Amino acid sequence: MNQPAPVYLDYNATTPVDPRVVEAALPFWAEWFGNPSSDHAYAAVPRRALGEAREQVAEFVGARSDEVVFTASGSEANLLALRGAVAGSDAHLVVQATEHPSVLETARALARLHGTRVTVLPVDHNGLVEEASLEAAVRTPAAKTVVSVMAANNETGALQPIPELAAIAHEHGALVHCDAAQACAKIPVDVSRLGVDLLTIVGHKMYAPRGAAALYVRRGIELEPVVYGGGQERGLRAGTENVALAVALGTAARLAADVAAEGARVTGLRDSLHDRLAAALPGRVQVNGPVRRLPNTLNVSIDGVRGHELLAACPQLAASTGSACHSGVHSPSPVLAAMGVAPERALSAIRLSLGRFSGSGDVDVAVKALVRAA
Repeated sequence: MNQPAPVYLDYNATTPVDPRVVEAALPFWAEWFGNPSSDHAYAAVPRRALGEAREQVAEFVGARSDEVVFTASGSEANLLALRGAVAGSDAHLVVQATEHPSVLETARALARLHGTRVTVLPVDHNGLVEEASLEAAVRTPAAKTVVSVMAANNETGALQPIPELAAIAHEHGALVHCDAAQACAKIPVDVSRLGVDLLTIVGHKMYAPRGAAALYVRRGIELEPVVYGGGQERGLRAGTENVALAVALGTAARLAADVAAEGARVTGLRDSLHDRLAAALPGRVQVNGPVRRLPNTLNVSIDGVRGHELLAACPQLAASTGSACHSGVHSPSPVLAAMGVAPERALSAIRLSLGRFSGSGDVDVAVKALVRAA
């Protein structure tokens, strides 16, 4: 007899593709296959669909359609934002310690290859950047300063104070990039309210397929292209557009436009999961991260058991740890380490992230499995 599929509580890693997104995108892999840049009849429907998708993504984040550049991944969008902003200048790049590796590794590469000065800001015990540290960093003179701070952390769900940080950066003439991969479709994201110049949007974190992403580029911002060639995507990302994936991202953006009700529902599930674990394992469950965090994210350490061992003992549950494994030796999550979490507690951490298709039955299964294995 086939075993039931594990309960999926790893939505921060990737989301299932919404069937409505599949339905919208499928014709552009088959019937409407034309190149949107062509001049004949086969181009008309793809060209119109590409424009509509761009408008949907723009509306989702409060932007203009000509400010949306489609990319193949969030990592590529981050590369375009950072390398595109600092290339060829006496630049200062300011990032924070718990950024996604695509930001941190891009910063290291820019320092190594172009001599870009990089400042890595520390975070407090909640994983948040302190305004004073950013203020000190952006005072340093440079031909161009770019600040990159993610909206929400993928491991803890910590929500950075982006509007306040952006205001400080702008006061000193810096550009502001925000990786909003984890925030989109979980909390409201509006570029004007956030006050950012560049913003990364990732499809597979919001029920679209992998390979669909975008970068918001505020009108008037000049970037060096990430791919050179035929001039597509405002000349910033050459290559024949993948209309199907653009349509998928646009549809996902439309479906996620109203996040308030879904956020409240998922918060209820998350808090029920935490409360039941804490009641069943008194004194052993510790939350890693601030109270103000993504509504779907619960990062907890359970005293007395390593996170990877706990999840290995729960085959009916799909979730993540933040620890890295090298040759069989596990090391604490860099995110939790940057927050000052003790190594033993960090090695006990697991991340449980819920989403659109999670329900109370999933919480039941997860609680029973984790309590039994702990």
